[in-house]
Amino acid sequence: MNTSKELAAQFYETMCNIRYFENKVEKFFLAGHIPGFVHLYTGEEAIATGICAAMEKTDYIESTHRGHGHTIAKGADINRMMAEIFGKKTGLCKGKGGSMHIADFSVGMLGANGVVGGGFNLAAGAALASKMLDNKRISAVFFGDGASNRGTFHEAANAAGVWKLPMLFVNEMNCWASTTPYRTTTSVENISDRAAGYGMPSVIVDGNDVFAVYEAAVKAVERARKGEGPTFIECKTYRIKGHFVGDPEKYRTKKEVKEIFEATDPLKKFAERVLKDGLMSEDELAAIKEKSQKTIDDSVEYAENSPYPDESELFDDLYVGGGLNA
Repeated sequence: MNTSKELAAQFYETMCNIRYFENKVEKFFLAGHIPGFVHLYTGEEAIATGICAAMEKTDYIESTHRGHGHTIAKGADINRMMAEIFGKKTGLCKGKGGSMHIADFSVGMLGANGVVGGGFNLAAGAALASKMLDNKRISAVFFGDGASNRGTFHEAANAAGVWKLPMLFVNEMNCWASTTPYRTTTSVENISDRAAGYGMPSVIVDGNDVFAVYEAAVKAVERARKGEGPTFIECKTYRIKGHFVGDPEKYRTKKEVKEIFEATDPLKKFAERVLKDGLMSEDELAAIKEKSQKTIDDSVEYAENSPYPDESELFDDLYVGGGLNA
């Protein structure tokens, strides 16, 4: 697939935004400025970027507990994202969702999910609604190898296959289910082998190659919009950071992680390819990186200067239409 310079620049800016966003979140969480838990998407930027670039703003995505990258790639306001993670009133969910429950319906981001496998049936529901309304919108659900062992995956995959839902199952096969290597808990060599049981086609791509992810996504999106049903896209990658920030990572060595990251870093692979193909120059890449760093620095400033929600708002938004007594 031929990629325009404009699209390539879009890819790189999105991936840089995700990388620098996660770097800042890690820094401020470790410094005690961010409440709760955070799970970083570092090293998996190409997947969210490639999938969401193939979708429209009005399409839907369902995320995971590792959802910052998906949210940025779908086009959410980065200032309000950072404010949400800082627990501030100006956040996308008024500071009440935080990292694991961030959402932005205005761009079709239906929410991160603290429950492993919690997004499958929500995404299937959105796809079913689209089919019933015939609005040509599609739905994508991101999930890891661990989530593919949950019953919700099989329920949603069966429903999507039976009803030919306009849906993408995007498996971020990063080799780790929390602290457990996938080979000890999974009965198949490739997670996508399971797609055949539900009558849907599957494809395996290098999840660290944004061009490969995008190409697979474009085909799957086109198929879904034509009413031909769901597609399973398995994106092979590796979880560079621990399960959560602060994870002691006793289940693997730092040497292993370092060597794999050096060989698979999506930003590095992207730069090498576009420079080799003459699609972009060193100066153009540097300018995008500088712009991205400023974007993320500005988002931290916005978050730090934003107020916390007032205690009186504690029970607001629990129900449609107002607070607890509405």
